[in-house]
Amino acid sequence: MKDRVLARLQTIRTPGGDGNIVSDGLVSDMVVDGAKVIFSLRTPANLNRHAAELRAAAEAEVSRIDGVDNVLVAIDTATTPPPGGPPPPARARPTLRRGPDRPLGPDMRPDKAAIPGVASIVAVASGKGGVGKSTTSVNLALGLRSLGLKVGLLDADIYGPSIPRLMGITDKPAIENDRIVPIEKFGIKVMSMGFLIDENSPVIWRGPMIMSALMQLVNEVEWGELDVLVLDMPPGTGDAQLTMAQQVPLTGSVIVSTPQDLALIDARRGLQMFKNVDVPVFGIIENMSTFICPHCGEASEIFGHGGALDEANKLGVTFLGAIPLHMDIRRYSDEGTPIVVSEPDGPHAKVYKDLALKIAALLEEDDED
Repeated sequence: MKDRVLARLQTIRTPGGDGNIVSDGLVSDMVVDGAKVIFSLRTPANLNRHAAELRAAAEAEVSRIDGVDNVLVAIDTATTPPPGGPPPPARARPTLRRGPDRPLGPDMRPDKAAIPGVASIVAVASGKGGVGKSTTSVNLALGLRSLGLKVGLLDADIYGPSIPRLMGITDKPAIENDRIVPIEKFGIKVMSMGFLIDENSPVIWRGPMIMSALMQLVNEVEWGELDVLVLDMPPGTGDAQLTMAQQVPLTGSVIVSTPQDLALIDARRGLQMFKNVDVPVFGIIENMSTFICPHCGEASEIFGHGGALDEANKLGVTFLGAIPLHMDIRRYSDEGTPIVVSEPDGPHAKVYKDLALKIAALLEEDDED
């Protein structure tokens, strides 16, 4: 199949040249997964203005191949000119400013275009993986939905998308008018790269392709009218995370951490990243806070307890609340029926709903400002 795809792409000429987009090295990072084809289209600086038309042509050609149902082309626009070309223009220097609680320094806020129909975007982030960020994102989204809000959920973890499993979704999104239609489940609209690739297939992409794919997931999905879009951020504070924080019009962010010192160190980095790009931090959530034995009822502080509260006090941010470490939360997550749906009136669902209510109140305050 890969050879057939490349053969099709070789029919597309490179603008202003004698070669095609394959022979000129514009196509890379191709993944063929059954009926799905994903690849990067890297355009040098002198061809950036042709990126959209090249992408449309590539999608059209590959879509004509028998057996191909879905095509995703990630645009990787480069600032590096082709060999022998003129040097790229110098980047404008950022404006310096001094805010009431910021030292003199560059203003990191880019011009952000709002997502049509989406009123607010809340990023759920962590400084490291393994702290239950995605489980928290799912249940927070469902908690916001229980308040009567129109909610979307975007899984921005390209390398390890877990939202399809947590939401029990195995369907593939439809494409209408060149836009991706999110899948609706439990009353919310959901989109994830995991819908487009096999669960067992690793995503082996370079940073620029990851960032391009992320922005396509944000901007080329038909979200419709939403009160809030919950953005499940990739773990860490690398290029992908910074791109999302800078390029997506975030209303605010929530940091998820477990109580132990190692996790809190990374959570501190994540919080500082948002502050550096002028994204409000709504607060910190302590996940896996206390384990209650289902047999004897005894409480055990496996990862410690209260660390996130102490950290929030030190950093001057709001402590939103603590989520217990409980087998039911894990079990329902693995089954694809989150606890807010499975036991909506239970004590653990109440924890998530209380957190969602606090976040909704913060969004309301932001609207009033």
